[in-house]
Parts: sequence; structure tokens; C-alpha cells
Amino acid sequence: MTSLLTFCAAALMEITGCFAFWAWLRLDKSPLWLIPGMLALALFAYLLTLADSPLAGRAYAAYGGIYIASALLWGWAIEGNRPDQWDVIGAAICLVGMSVILFGPRALPA
Repeated sequence: MTSLLTFCAAALMEITGCFAFWAWLRLDKSPLWLIPGMLALALFAYLLTLADSPLAGRAYAAYGGIYIASALLWGWAIEGNRPDQWDVIGAAICLVGMSVILFGPRALPA
């Protein structure tokens, strides 16, 4: 459960940081948007290290499902783009995959 909360916080930071660059480059916002954006991206990277996984690659793979669902929620909450049925189905598939990776039984190391 800790990893899920960590992944949700990491997703918020990653999307926030990336949106700062989007706002600067695509929405003609001030370059000052990059300061909190880079801080958010640094916090994102730190948060991923807190995931309860002995392997970075597995943590990143599991995080991907949360990121996809979070990005769709961001689009709805911040940009006003409500996810359609295909967005929801795609995110659900990703979350199932994330659950298999994160919660699947693992053999104990020899």
C-alpha cells in the first residue's frame, strides 16, 4: 500500500513538472514556470526511490500504470478533458498490469 501512495505522489510531481515545461513551451507562460517544474521533477525522482521494491526497473514498470491513470485525471481536472471510454479502458488495463507487477507472488531469493 505504501508503494501505491508513493506512486501517486510521484505521478503528481512528474505531471506537474512536465506540465510546467508544456506551459512554458506550448502555452507561452513565463520561463519562471520551470523553477517549480524542475523542483517537482526532482521530487518525483526522489519519491520513486521510496517504492517498496528491491529492483528499480520493477518499481518503474509498476509506476507506469499509476502514471497513466494519473495523467488522465490531470487532463480532466486541470485541462477539462474528461476521459472517454477508451481512456478508462486503457487505464484499467494498465492498472491491472501494475497490480500484477506490484502484488504478484515472488519467489524468495536463493
